[in-house]
Amino acid sequence: MDLDMSQFTAIFVDEAHEHLAAMESQLLAIQVESVTKAELNEIFRAAHSIKGGSATFGLGDVTGVAHELESLLDLLRNGELALTHEMVDALLKARDVIAQMIAAFEGKGSVDADEVALVCAALKRLAAPSGSARGATSSPRPQPGSAATAPAAQSSTPAPSAPSPAAPMSRPAAPAATADPPAPQRAEPPSRPPGAGTSPPATLPPGEGVAFGFFEGAPASPAQAAPARAASPSFESSSIRVSVEKVDQIINLVGELVITQAMLAQTAASGDSRLQERLTLSLAQLDRNTRDLQEAAMSIRMMPISTVFNRFPRVVRDLAARLGKQVELRLVGETTELDKGLIEKISDPLTHLVRNSLDHGIETPAERVASGKSAMGLVTLMASHQGGNIVIEVRDDGRGLDRERILAKARERGIAVPENPHDEEVWALIFEPGFSTAAAVTDVSGRGVGMDVVRSNIVSLGGRVEIHSEAGRGTCMTVRLPLTLAILDGMSVSCADEVFILPLNSIVESLRPAPDAVKTIAGRGRVVQIRGEYLPVVALADMMGLQARVSAESDGILVVVETGQRRMALFVDALLGQHQVVIKSLERNFRKVSGVSGATIMGDGRVALILDASGLARMAAHRVAEPSTVNA
Repeated sequence: MDLDMSQFTAIFVDEAHEHLAAMESQLLAIQVESVTKAELNEIFRAAHSIKGGSATFGLGDVTGVAHELESLLDLLRNGELALTHEMVDALLKARDVIAQMIAAFEGKGSVDADEVALVCAALKRLAAPSGSARGATSSPRPQPGSAATAPAAQSSTPAPSAPSPAAPMSRPAAPAATADPPAPQRAEPPSRPPGAGTSPPATLPPGEGVAFGFFEGAPASPAQAAPARAASPSFESSSIRVSVEKVDQIINLVGELVITQAMLAQTAASGDSRLQERLTLSLAQLDRNTRDLQEAAMSIRMMPISTVFNRFPRVVRDLAARLGKQVELRLVGETTELDKGLIEKISDPLTHLVRNSLDHGIETPAERVASGKSAMGLVTLMASHQGGNIVIEVRDDGRGLDRERILAKARERGIAVPENPHDEEVWALIFEPGFSTAAAVTDVSGRGVGMDVVRSNIVSLGGRVEIHSEAGRGTCMTVRLPLTLAILDGMSVSCADEVFILPLNSIVESLRPAPDAVKTIAGRGRVVQIRGEYLPVVALADMMGLQARVSAESDGILVVVETGQRRMALFVDALLGQHQVVIKSLERNFRKVSGVSGATIMGDGRVALILDASGLARMAAHRVAEPSTVNA
């Protein structure tokens, strides 16, 4: 089935421009004599993201330049080369060439193939151990009719003579070029923007020079150009295009309306008894209207995740062909909706996870047959709603993660590993910056940057990623994200005269325990038995560094919260109530705080912290050996 990738073009271009801008900013601000590894990592990640996106769209020339740029940056950040001013100039030049290629992909201008070749040759020379060029150093002329040098108003793109499994997305075609080019004002736009997917100059030796055409077939002759595009059928659209800024303004106003409604409700509770009934009824109506308006405003930003999922059939097909593997992709839950902001930001992490499944998870057909499996591997991409979260799973039926190999690699890199670690602790090691078990570096993997990017991007969205793997049976990567980043349903709790908000979707139940229900177990700290299961008791006051007002568990409340596959009992003074809260970023206005995901404004004007159940669980795990501040 042919897939129209044009619907994703705008997202790819916007992301590419953001990464290019970040790369330029970092390079211009860098101090050659005192450059840090963190600065080089930021530049490397930008190049890596551009390479991944361009490979998805079949832009082999962009992928090739980005790969050469990555190779030099990798040597620099590993300390194998020392940064020089010449290298900074070359990196900036490579950034400019990639920007020209992206612009050409949009149909804005063209790219000089000679300039591209010179940039790649310079990067190879600077990355070579002896400083000599590894590739061609000449300045070859491009092939006649190359789209890289043809003017935008006069060029036409030849069509391949036969369909290629790795063919790029189709664009409307222009009439074939003639000996007398038409006047610029009469020219049709080319069928593919010049500079997108050009092939390497013929004079370069095989395997050297510009790494073009990773996903593309060879260009055909001008005589094989596609016919002029047919007229598109006209129809009346039932939707309108609205600026995201306008939608965000509506959502912000709704958020303020929610806060105002909470303030009025609190004022009414202490008002004149004669007006109490009428005011209460009016506030109930306001509450219903506010909720309806909020849901309507939020629905504007909700999009089906199919806009992300639909790009992966092409990714899997192309990558499987390059790796010599047979892979079937199964999509489940494509109609699941989530916020547009999340849609745009989750694309890159999911791309990394899918590529890792194919590269590291799925075995070759010979290996699968030898182990009693079907030669065809299976990768499943699944999305679903669970409470107030969206859960995205990337499953494969491959070899699974190699526990011993991961531990050996961690020890080799000097990463602290506990004795007899649980599987979850071992799998978490693959998220360490620069961690990779690949035997060799390729343009697909091996640099140890993918999973680091995945975790940092998902955590920045208020989500988390979990791993479950079985040797010989496969791996499941689970990403949990909030449905929206603006408003959540929460339970307010009190602790040491402070108010905190627990996301409602993480709460299982709450109870007041019996006086002797909480026990102390060696090595596990304080626990409580609930329905045959022992759960760790975590005192919120202890986690937040507060002086507890209630010392005995039987005088307070235990709130059972779920974090992934774990549960814990959070000890608080009291439950205050359930309501919606408007999320305000704490990092943007203050700084990152462990165990806290954000803040909100309560009805009385006070600021309350929104708790991160997963973060609290991690904090408690580090303190399990310490005595609890809660007395028996």
